[in-house]
Amino acid sequence: MKLIDTHAHIYGPEFDEDRAEVFARAEEVGVETFVFPAIDHETYAAQFALTRERTDCISLIGLHPTSVNDNPEWRAHLAEVERLLHNCNGGGSEAPIGSAERPVERFYGVGEVGLDLYWSSDFLEEQTEALRCQVELAIRYDLPLVIHTRSAWDQMLTLLEEYKGRARGILHAFGESSGVYERIERLGGFAVGIGGVSTYKKSPLLESIPAIPLEKMVLETDSPYLSPVPFRGKRNEPKNLVYICEQIARLKGCSPEEVAEATTRNARAIFGLTTN
Repeated sequence: MKLIDTHAHIYGPEFDEDRAEVFARAEEVGVETFVFPAIDHETYAAQFALTRERTDCISLIGLHPTSVNDNPEWRAHLAEVERLLHNCNGGGSEAPIGSAERPVERFYGVGEVGLDLYWSSDFLEEQTEALRCQVELAIRYDLPLVIHTRSAWDQMLTLLEEYKGRARGILHAFGESSGVYERIERLGGFAVGIGGVSTYKKSPLLESIPAIPLEKMVLETDSPYLSPVPFRGKRNEPKNLVYICEQIARLKGCSPEEVAEATTRNARAIFGLTTN
């Protein structure tokens, strides 16, 4: 099987001790591409350095919603996202790849961005402003969005409905009911990222996955978070994509190979990746 992990933070400090082994274990089970979502300016350097080091890794750029709060500096960080997109995807800089002005050859999407009201709803206005700005950047540069939504599905989908037919991408870490998915499907242009939550006994995904077409799914781990059973509570890593693939196959009554083929094809189309 060939697999793509569409959401993994392998550049984080959780992997500093054994990163090479993590990649090797993933390759052994068929993971061929690793998509790195951005968090904020404090993590960009590690993310971009690993992207440059490995040809099987691609980077997104964005400002995570939990980095948007009452500190006005987030607007400067958002401006940095726009500058980096312009320099790497818009031909705005002739600086060498690896420089501060052009840290990677190009970005493959805008993410991870979104709304997160889990801990507090105090910054909904600020998060919404940052999200709108980044949705419009994705549209301007014809890039997919990778969207984080936590305790904010109604607000998120209401906002995305305003961009129907223009915005596209992945709704990351989907773990909701088939009713929520039906609203996503009406948007058009969005796949859902299915991860370790699909293996949890009380997950709404046990009911909703059978109703979601394979053509609208991609696989993700969100490493180091959200490990699937039997590793729940432990550090997640991309090799565990196989457990997610197998669980989807069980729920949909098809083979893991069918799931792998469809989700890998979907991920390649979304990010504009060529077939190896």
